[in-house]
Amino acid sequence: MPCDRALGMARDAGLDLVEVSPNESPPVCRIMDYGKSLYEKKKRIKASAQSHQVTLKEIRLRPKTDPHDRSIKMSRAVRFLGEGHKVQFTMLFRGRERFHREVADAIFKGIIEELGETVRVDQFPSMHGRRMTMVVSPSKKKPTAKAPGSAPKRTSIPSASAGAAAAAAAAAAAGGDEEVPPAPAAPADATQAPPEASSAPAAPAPTATDEPVN
Repeated sequence: MPCDRALGMARDAGLDLVEVSPNESPPVCRIMDYGKSLYEKKKRIKASAQSHQVTLKEIRLRPKTDPHDRSIKMSRAVRFLGEGHKVQFTMLFRGRERFHREVADAIFKGIIEELGETVRVDQFPSMHGRRMTMVVSPSKKKPTAKAPGSAPKRTSIPSASAGAAAAAAAAAAAGGDEEVPPAPAAPADATQAPPEASSAPAAPAPTATDEPVN
């Protein structure tokens, strides 16, 4: 169809003439609402970006795995959980290691305690032949944390006078005859100025005389 005729048909319909396959011979065009097409395309892209596909990641361990290697595997599992994936821990046994299931149980228990409230156990450790598996998934519950900047509570220490007053009150309530020692006097304030000396001369002391008194 000639281009002018296609443009006339698009104008008559109140739509746009959009080239959809420019590399074809001849090029392919479509009469459509171009604004609506762009809106639907953006909507599909946004929906696909929001949709997250949960996959099952596997972390393999052995009863004799080195602690350093285990910490590396644990950091990898934490990263998978942070991305929203499920994690399957697989314990592989060799030879007579499968007869010591308690070792694997202790390791899996330590993993659950290390991850804490950030995970939910979907499948508890179970034995399948020569391997033991456990599946965890990220939990929606956030771990509880203390409020930042909270100061510890201060405990007031009772003074000696307050302790003596309390002891006197307890003795009076009991009605006993036991004498309660008085409260120690408060120490003198070192900053208190000493009393000023009087500038007036002291009166002379009376002296005894041998003269008779009339």
